[in-house]
Amino acid sequence: MAAKTPVVGVIGSAHLVEGKFTAQRVGERNLRAVAEAAGALPLMFAGTPEITDIGALLEVVDGILLTGARANVHPSRFGHGEHPSSEPYDEARDALALTLVETCVARGVPLFGICRGFQEMNVAFGGSLHPEIRELPGRLNHRAPRLPNGEFHPDLEVIFAERHEVRLTPGGVFAKLLGTECIRVNSLHGQGILEPAKRIVVEGVAEDGTIEAIRIADAPGFALGVQWHAEYEPQRSAVNRTLFEAFGAAVTKYQQAR
Repeated sequence: MAAKTPVVGVIGSAHLVEGKFTAQRVGERNLRAVAEAAGALPLMFAGTPEITDIGALLEVVDGILLTGARANVHPSRFGHGEHPSSEPYDEARDALALTLVETCVARGVPLFGICRGFQEMNVAFGGSLHPEIRELPGRLNHRAPRLPNGEFHPDLEVIFAERHEVRLTPGGVFAKLLGTECIRVNSLHGQGILEPAKRIVVEGVAEDGTIEAIRIADAPGFALGVQWHAEYEPQRSAVNRTLFEAFGAAVTKYQQAR
């Protein structure tokens, strides 16, 4: 009997279509990375607690991917006040994702957080975020490249280009997985980790001090997060491919042990 393909739940984000219709969306690159690099079936689920029961979800999936998204985690989730620079928000996703992070870690369900997902992992365990990392002294502009008129650069090769180094903790999980202590990554974020939660182990830091790679201390299963967009071109990026392959291996192991 052929082995069953493991299933990875991929969180959706709220989106208003034509200013009228509420929808949930997931970038296709996330789905392709799960299918092609992790070797699993990607299953989209709504980032809305009223219609996504976490217990029922985790009965169906063998791992969870928390993707990046346009919206920021609401500052009230980490004790800060609202500010226009923190907008837009997706408070429904906040409510679901933060609880989901804790539940996955407690149960040993493989969890991989990317960009907003990485930030959600920090907030779920009591850490804080800064709405504009580039405003902190000595920090780089980590946002996506734009044209002089303010529009996003039209060339995806430019947008997702490797823009800075990340130095990995010697002997850490990421350094062991990737076989190196220094990598180069893309950068498309404004918000970032300000104060790491107590259970957050920092495993990678950009040259300007921005936290880029984390794991959850004492997690019984795979529980890693990255600030960069690891879903981009895992076929060409050895770093991103290796991370998704490791996630896929953890998902397969979890499925087989159920």
